[in-house]
Amino acid sequence: MKYSGIGGQAVMEGIMMKNGAKYAVAVRKPDKEIVVEVSNYSGTVNNKKIRNMPILRGVFSFIESMVLGMKTLTYSASFFEEEEETPKDEKKENFLMGLTVAFSIVLAVGIFMVLPYGISLLFQKVIHSGLVIALLEGVIRLVIFICYVAGISLMSDIKRVYMYHGAEHKCINCIESGLELNVENVRKSSRLHKRCGTSFLLIVVLISILFFMVIQVESPLLKLVLRIVLIPVIAGISFEFIRLAGRSDNPVVNLLSKPGLMLQKITTREPDDDMIEVGIASVEAVFDWKAYVEALQQENSQKHKG
Repeated sequence: MKYSGIGGQAVMEGIMMKNGAKYAVAVRKPDKEIVVEVSNYSGTVNNKKIRNMPILRGVFSFIESMVLGMKTLTYSASFFEEEEETPKDEKKENFLMGLTVAFSIVLAVGIFMVLPYGISLLFQKVIHSGLVIALLEGVIRLVIFICYVAGISLMSDIKRVYMYHGAEHKCINCIESGLELNVENVRKSSRLHKRCGTSFLLIVVLISILFFMVIQVESPLLKLVLRIVLIPVIAGISFEFIRLAGRSDNPVVNLLSKPGLMLQKITTREPDDDMIEVGIASVEAVFDWKAYVEALQQENSQKHKG
């Protein structure tokens, strides 16, 4: 499949699709109408040279995806709230959204970085190898992450979000396979995609295992500090792999992408046709899929002739 440049995420009863700075949120309202809002998000850093630097672009992308994700999720949720929002309420909401993003980052660091390290310290009395302790810490981190992903999948609201997540992937896979974007073609497309955020987070966990097995220091406090300070570096490297995976059909890259695709079997579900329609509406608001598919078909035709 050829890289299209679009990506997105599931929101409450809807899907957000992003293409460059332009993004659209399509939501299925309680009255079953699909509403689509199109807007622009330039990101946190406007300097193109800085934001396109390897590793750094991954850090920026991660932060921006969290901010935009929270913003679009809040927007989608507004259709299911009874009270009308005033400008004052909107300012308050933006402030609370910022706090929520900050709190989410702190909580994630605590659960997925600090907690596994703390648990691994309990084994130092019986295990004297720093390498083995680091590996054990990584395994604990991986288990916590997978249990978290599997655990929230049991919630009824999350199940529907995972179905919309599946619709998002299927829409992107449909056009990147050179197929016309319609319900029938989307339905038969795969719900797994190599550029998924789930795969990114799993790669973060796996690369952190390698990092802390290689970087060995004596001080327990310094070890803890390194686990926090190196998060942006690990996220940046993970982003570079996901970026490569989305643009490559190399057998080695495909093999390394397999664990993330397997985990997506938990974080995505098969959507119904109504959800697929929402995904299509979101794609069409930001992406000229007809021109893309036509160019892809011409490219494939030329290859066959050659």
